[in-house]
Amino acid sequence: MSLPDEITALLAAARAGERGAIDALLPQVYERLRQLAHRQLAGAAGQTLSTTALVHEAWLNLSERREVPWQDRAHFYAYAATAMRHILVDYARRRGAAKRGGGAIALDWQAQELPVEDVAAEMLALDAALQRLGELDARLARVVELRFFAGLEVEEVAAVLGITARSVVRDWRRARLFLHEALADAP
Repeated sequence: MSLPDEITALLAAARAGERGAIDALLPQVYERLRQLAHRQLAGAAGQTLSTTALVHEAWLNLSERREVPWQDRAHFYAYAATAMRHILVDYARRRGAAKRGGGAIALDWQAQELPVEDVAAEMLALDAALQRLGELDARLARVVELRFFAGLEVEEVAAVLGITARSVVRDWRRARLFLHEALADAP
């Protein structure tokens, strides 16, 4: 059985209530979770939240769920990336990220990286903008989470959302435009 098939089988077993499946899942997904965490922490000078700490905190969040909503591995990774995003936003809030202004770093939407320490204020602004986007169009916000935070490819996002790849590309453009404008207006 290939690794993707094995992960999908473990997710199905977890959905069926087999508790051991969640424990068996970690070794299978750990490296990919580290890649997701590294992507979200990349470029942070002097960061105090490590990739490993982010993976472990996200895993605790995921493994403590009573109901397992993941349909397949793309859906699982998308969910994990969302959990990491929330952990990072909470971390930024705890670090006193209300300070804005000098030393602001522009976000590179194409690089799909978001350093924590250096752009804590920007992360909070991004979170607020994503919440506003979600209120206007939940699917656009979900596309951002899947592309930017989970690092999923267009086809994977399409599969998770049950839409065409062309719709994902269009939504990604619209969402980036909205967020660019929202962040430009942010203090």
